[in-house]
Amino acid sequence: MMFRPKSFASDNYAGVLPQIMQALQDANLSHTRSYGADDITQRTTELFRQVFDADVDVHFVFNGTGANVLSISAATQSYNSVLCADISHIYNDESSAPETFTGCKYFPLVTNNEGKIDLPTIQKRLIRKGDVHYAQAKLLSVTQSTEYGTVYTIDELKAMGELVKGYDMYYHMDGSRLFNATASLGCSLADVTKDAGLDIVSLGGTKAGMMFGEAVIVFNKALSKHIAYKHKQSMQLASKNRFIAAQFEALLTDELWRSAGNHCNAMAQYLLHAVSKYPQIRVTKPVQANVVFAELPTAWIQPLQEQFPFYIWKDSTNEARLMCAFDTTKADIDAFDAAMAALV
Repeated sequence: MMFRPKSFASDNYAGVLPQIMQALQDANLSHTRSYGADDITQRTTELFRQVFDADVDVHFVFNGTGANVLSISAATQSYNSVLCADISHIYNDESSAPETFTGCKYFPLVTNNEGKIDLPTIQKRLIRKGDVHYAQAKLLSVTQSTEYGTVYTIDELKAMGELVKGYDMYYHMDGSRLFNATASLGCSLADVTKDAGLDIVSLGGTKAGMMFGEAVIVFNKALSKHIAYKHKQSMQLASKNRFIAAQFEALLTDELWRSAGNHCNAMAQYLLHAVSKYPQIRVTKPVQANVVFAELPTAWIQPLQEQFPFYIWKDSTNEARLMCAFDTTKADIDAFDAAMAALV
């Protein structure tokens, strides 16, 4: 079979982990109750509680935008505002879905060179509490890992949580790549969620090797009052919910998420080594999870993209985003390296 290198465009481009494909096949063998009343969903929910070391409620959804919209809508009213990173997915890449379905105002917080929000920047937006003329800040949303592939430390997460709790706000995490970040930190999922003070988390599954599906994990029971109704209202309640739950069960069992995440992250380090050999390329961000950001020579972009699809993150500087997935191999990266060498 001829070798065909994979793309570096997105971990969404990748296929499905074999263990997850098997879980889908197993879930397909018989009839069972719908809308989450099945044994697989109940079993997976209990597994979530063990893994996150908390009595969480879990709501399975179709996609990441749905997870974020459901999480935010459970914690806000339409007169509230949401604080988020200026490069965050909810602010830039989910069309107007967050605003449309939550009715909230979204304040983008300027991030530092690593794509992180810092405490002084948050503090500047915690103003005019009780002023009816001003959208009341009710939720801080952080992304882990960040859109730049950098990783908030546990201490950084805790500090942000402590700050906003003092202002009667909820704390949300867009964890579309939380598995990669947690693998990078070498800690438990509880360490970066429950113990960091999170109230609610959008947990990514698709980018981690699932076929489809994400999960909303509720740590704060105050948010459980309405979320089941909002789950249905937001059109994210799957009738055949077991097929999403079964994939998460496979991902959480024996920490399959960690081994897959470690592999992604290791491939990003291997890719970093490859691109760093070329003085024509400037790596722009620390490589802490499964992505490399680098500025490429203009003349290189088209010929490289023809062989290895990837996205240009910032057109003005030719900054490329090179993403590794669970099925990225050293052979893929070696082929990319050879293509770059041919352009020198």
